[in-house]
Amino acid sequence: MKRAGFDHKYIPILLLLPQLLIIAVFFYWPSVQAVKMSFFLEDPWGFGSTFVGLENYQTIFSNKEYMKNAWFTVWFSTAVCFFSLAFALLFAVKADKVIRGAKTYRTFLMWVYAVAPPVAGFIFVIMFNQRWGPITELFGLFGYDLRIGVNYYDTAGAMIAASVWKQIPINFIFFLSGLQSIPKSVREAALIDNRSASGRFWDVTFPLLAPTGFFLLITNITYSLFDTFGTLDTIMRGEPGNNPMTLVYKVYVDGFRGNDLGGSSAQSVILMVLVLALTIFQFRMVEKRIHYT
Repeated sequence: MKRAGFDHKYIPILLLLPQLLIIAVFFYWPSVQAVKMSFFLEDPWGFGSTFVGLENYQTIFSNKEYMKNAWFTVWFSTAVCFFSLAFALLFAVKADKVIRGAKTYRTFLMWVYAVAPPVAGFIFVIMFNQRWGPITELFGLFGYDLRIGVNYYDTAGAMIAASVWKQIPINFIFFLSGLQSIPKSVREAALIDNRSASGRFWDVTFPLLAPTGFFLLITNITYSLFDTFGTLDTIMRGEPGNNPMTLVYKVYVDGFRGNDLGGSSAQSVILMVLVLALTIFQFRMVEKRIHYT
């Protein structure tokens, strides 16, 4: 096995330095600032700050509106993860069986990933338009008046649908790669042992996809917590009102609209701790219980 050789021991460090600087400037420094600001009552105009200790955190957990948004975030993340993973796995299984026109079929499933989150939100704003949206008209045929931006549950459904649609392609790519990496000999042995297609999938294929599935589970949870911001902001049109809000969107509303910089910083710290805990859970607990062979 060949190893990369460098004439000087500091060359690898120099090659990594640009990436390390980007991480330090755009991740570590903002994170440190957020932790610091969460212990202060910040003047929105930048004239000063007052140390309040854990008061911002106490206010958050005693706020009924925040807890309501926290529960919605749990349900939102659960729905987005479940449906995006389920549909992606279904499409990957079907795509893996396609022989003629396979590349075209897979391309149509993957192109959505290139769509920017705000654009995805705008597409669903059109689809759910109250006067002439196709989905709104479809619900109207069944006598249901779909009102996005007005009805709490209708808006929540649109948010989940848009977020799922945007995330399916990346899950599809990973699942399809996992399916195609299963040795042909294993599939042939499974075909001999079990003539049922559904039985072979749940007994053989699905367990072999477990590492990919757990990786995507954590990725999708992180996506639903953070990367859906652009999509949700477009759907709510910048007017959250009494509509459902995820925790990351509440950070934006409280910080940039309510000028509560200390409180929004405390909220962002809570989200950082949550993601850190999920990541540790994935690498320390889950992967130890998965057999890759």
